[in-house]
Amino acid sequence: MERAVDILINIVWSPVLVIGLLLTGILFTFMLRFFQVRYIREMIKLMVKGEKSDRGISTFQSVALSLAGRVGTGNIVGVSTAIFIGGPGAIFWMWVTAILGAATAYIESVLGQLYKREEDGEFRGGPAYYMEYGIGGKFGKIFGVIFAVVTVIAMGLLMPGVQSNAIASSFHNAWGIPYWVVGLGLAILLGLIIFGGVKSISKVASTIVPFMALGYILMALIIIVINITEVPAMFATIFKAAFNMEATFGGIFGAMIEIGVKRGVYSNEAGQGSGPHAAAAAEVSHPAKQGFVQSFSVYVDTLFVCTATALIILLSGTYNTTDGTTLENGRPSMLYSDDIYIEMPGGDRDYSGTAMYVQAGVDKAFEGKDYVFDPTFAGIGSQFIAIALFFFAFTTILAYSYMGETNVSYLTRRMSSGKRKLLMNVLRVALILATFYGAVKSAELAWDLGDLGVGLMAWLNLIGIWILFKPALRTYKDYTKQLKEKDSQYILYEPKEEDAKNAQFWLHDYPEYLEETGEIKKFR
Repeated sequence: MERAVDILINIVWSPVLVIGLLLTGILFTFMLRFFQVRYIREMIKLMVKGEKSDRGISTFQSVALSLAGRVGTGNIVGVSTAIFIGGPGAIFWMWVTAILGAATAYIESVLGQLYKREEDGEFRGGPAYYMEYGIGGKFGKIFGVIFAVVTVIAMGLLMPGVQSNAIASSFHNAWGIPYWVVGLGLAILLGLIIFGGVKSISKVASTIVPFMALGYILMALIIIVINITEVPAMFATIFKAAFNMEATFGGIFGAMIEIGVKRGVYSNEAGQGSGPHAAAAAEVSHPAKQGFVQSFSVYVDTLFVCTATALIILLSGTYNTTDGTTLENGRPSMLYSDDIYIEMPGGDRDYSGTAMYVQAGVDKAFEGKDYVFDPTFAGIGSQFIAIALFFFAFTTILAYSYMGETNVSYLTRRMSSGKRKLLMNVLRVALILATFYGAVKSAELAWDLGDLGVGLMAWLNLIGIWILFKPALRTYKDYTKQLKEKDSQYILYEPKEEDAKNAQFWLHDYPEYLEETGEIKKFR
């Protein structure tokens, strides 16, 4: 079984998918005329002064919910791995990938808004919805069902345990708390939140996400201040290595670009189909507004949070970079080594990119020049990592819960309300159990199956957005045209049938709602 899964993962997560996501970002960037650079100010304005409604979640809550899914353990471990394989220059290519990925995030998020539906008093949408209603016909329906099933299994059942295991391991390392105690605490906390539905999840996410991101970035700023004289040299190293001008890392140029792009794609999730779920939950007067703010969430994930990780590691020098070969004793051959490792249960040492890079970086910054690396040292670094991973990973589990629920809602939307509610509660209980199990027992097969599921989501979504990108482009043209004439709060999307076929909410539901409530007056 494990062998078959490994083969499938290598096929699904092949360079073809990574290149496909990168090329998609490049092409959409040109189609949208580099909007992710030209309209940064508008993105921030829409996020801060976003719309609110009784029926949907606010613009800011949708961004927070999206970031909850994007910002996870990968923002710590993923960056460390990128530096291990590709050196400091890999960070530059992560930045490039984020800028290009913002264009992809716009397209998929707008599609989530365009083809959303109101179900049980909540807005639901995402790839399954725009595949069925946007593509249409039997093919679209089958496409949507396949995506929904894959997402429920991957996000609702398999991936939560990966995140909870990271939390439990870090708590045990920092304070010696038993794994089962952490797992039980997570299960109880999760249950108190997710049974409240999307509004409960979004409220918690909108409270935690800004706090966790700012707190993490603040730590990076503190370390910058401590190592202020090293900052110019660090950025010089990043840029020189990125263009193969740094002698130390000159032999891994290809690996550097590949891992930088790959980790950028993994981290910001643009094009993978996760962001549109949160984008669809908000009520806005124009779908482009969600495209703009969701694009900015990609920047927050990679340009801010991932960069914070990179600064902590690179300024402290607490990392290793391999040349891709292995020595006779099994240890990786290094181009650069600060001898940072994790002691494995069998006594072996893991020198590859792990959270230990950040932990050691924080400890070194606060312990001073006399600091000597010790993987068992439980100082401020281990405590910082434990707290960061708790917030990062727990909010990611909340986002998984919402994505799983949305796709259960899609699969059961033609059932009676009683059956729908029962199946939704079954998913919630299963997710809580998966979270507890992942905290107390690391199941490698479940992790691999989860990765496989996420990869399949990305493939399906990538195909879907290429079939449907034209309606999303029309929203951009309509929004930017209106923006030249009026303030964004007075911009309204009024499509014709041919502009957004089967977009029931925008063609019928929303116009009727505006007329009934009298809110149409503010747009006239």
